[in-house]
Amino acid sequence: MLLDFDEFFVFLTILMVVFSCLKYFFQNCGGKIRKIDRIIPKSVNYHFTRQCNYSCGFCFHTAKTSFVLDLGVAKRGLRMLKEAGMEKINFSGGEPFIVTRGRHLGEMVKFCKMVLKLPSVSVVSNGSLITEKWFQNYGQYVDIMAVSCDSFNEDTNKVIGRGQGTKNHLEQILKVRNWCEKYKILFKLNTVVNTYNKDEDMCEQIRRINPIRWKVFQCLLLEGENAGPEALRNAEHFYIDDSAFESFLQRHETVKSLVPESNTKMQNSYLILDEYMRFLDCTSGSKVPSKSILDIGVENALKFSGFDEEMFKKRGGFYKWSKEAEKFAW
Repeated sequence: MLLDFDEFFVFLTILMVVFSCLKYFFQNCGGKIRKIDRIIPKSVNYHFTRQCNYSCGFCFHTAKTSFVLDLGVAKRGLRMLKEAGMEKINFSGGEPFIVTRGRHLGEMVKFCKMVLKLPSVSVVSNGSLITEKWFQNYGQYVDIMAVSCDSFNEDTNKVIGRGQGTKNHLEQILKVRNWCEKYKILFKLNTVVNTYNKDEDMCEQIRRINPIRWKVFQCLLLEGENAGPEALRNAEHFYIDDSAFESFLQRHETVKSLVPESNTKMQNSYLILDEYMRFLDCTSGSKVPSKSILDIGVENALKFSGFDEEMFKKRGGFYKWSKEAEKFAW
């Protein structure tokens, strides 16, 4: 039976739509059915306080609030993250040791290691408020202690804002490094390359300190944090271009522990949780918060995190991040 013109036109249109769909499927999916990507928060950075005793000019997580979650509520959120797949938690700030002189942090690291049984618990600090007493009480629950050091010239540290009164930042870093060795904690060093340290040669000092990882970051500008009219900091005069950053990396390429992180690698490759337990999306050049995981759950909040998992893997986000590293084969 012959089709009339209208029926033939409809039939032809349907064929064209089907053909287009099949073409897209084989070109973009390799002929295989692809599942909707679901983010597993294996490594989370929890900035539980924005308060800090230093005034680093390039800081990109500034003291916009003084809020700190109640310890019991924070533990509930940490449990939710573990149930969603978290394997590594990194506590940061602000300065994490500023809240109740480190006890708040200590109770969280203890909870994560003893109750949640997380493979890796780490801390990032400026080092100034850490005491040996804290290591005695809580060191057994920490895998990695990272301390910020942007220069081995104390005058440069003071210009950057890493200083408080008469305290010597470099002397304190060495104390923390020795305590880490004494209490069997992996020691890591973080450096932000900026206008004031970009020409420095740190090879000899880094080798002497011998951190397991030396994370070297390019100074990052984020609207509302360290750039723009609403920001508490103006980091524009700290910022260096890609060429200056690459020059610094080349000068230190013989340091085996060096892990470089340009702005391209860094900006969207971290799962950042703020003081309200909201994921922060940095893809637009500012920090746009999700709703709190405490209100909408981890999986829903992750949809608004802006997390680039491929870049996370590419920058070496998976590594032997536990004191018992031989159990892992990332």
